[in-house]
Amino acid sequence: MIRVLLVDDHAMLRAGFRMILATQPDIEVVGEASTGAEGVELAARLHPDVITMDVQMPDMDGIEATRRIVADPEITASVAIVTTFDRDEYLFQALDAGAGGFLLKNAGPEELISAVRALAAGDGVLAPEVIRRVLGRFAASAPSPSPSPSSSSRPATPPAPVALPVGPEGVKATGSATGRGDAGVLSEALTERESEVLALIADARSNAEIARELFIGEATVKTHVSRVLQKLGARDRVQAIVIAHRRGLA
Repeated sequence: MIRVLLVDDHAMLRAGFRMILATQPDIEVVGEASTGAEGVELAARLHPDVITMDVQMPDMDGIEATRRIVADPEITASVAIVTTFDRDEYLFQALDAGAGGFLLKNAGPEELISAVRALAAGDGVLAPEVIRRVLGRFAASAPSPSPSPSSSSRPATPPAPVALPVGPEGVKATGSATGRGDAGVLSEALTERESEVLALIADARSNAEIARELFIGEATVKTHVSRVLQKLGARDRVQAIVIAHRRGLA
């Protein structure tokens, strides 16, 4: 069973989420909280697999609650921010806090169910509108690359899939990554195949879609994804996207 904790100060929204998730035999809502502080307390006590987290709440907002949950080594839940997506700063603050996904409050029942299952499986979840904002923000803030005869400036909005700067031996990097959500340097070089997988992760592709795109099996994709996350020092796919764009890898 996938254990879910709902954190939102609107009782009607929590009731709606509970009703939707209760229709699934593999999902159980184990608790509800109306404030961020209560959500942190219940996360530590109930040990859910997935937490849906509102942003604006009394007592403690969802961003701070997410930060505390992610920082607690005893809590292994993935946190999905549930937002109306009207404030960009919330999005990027929550990414830095370690959120594993973003859902829109107007998402359909199937989207909610799929997101919960994906987060429980260790995948990050981003609504298409959200990933466009993420990629757009990093593209707008990225420094211009040094000119060279064989390269051109990065466009304002990167195409998908995003090409990565790789050579025969992959992306070169030294040093070590620095923990959950930190944009540290790579612990070792990405292979060319891992760089291709990272590009498709940055394009919000699922494992099945990556497998079809690269003509490899899903089990092989999972292995590549795990290695990419390890080398980036990323907790999940969402943080991998953030780190990759900060390091200029996508």
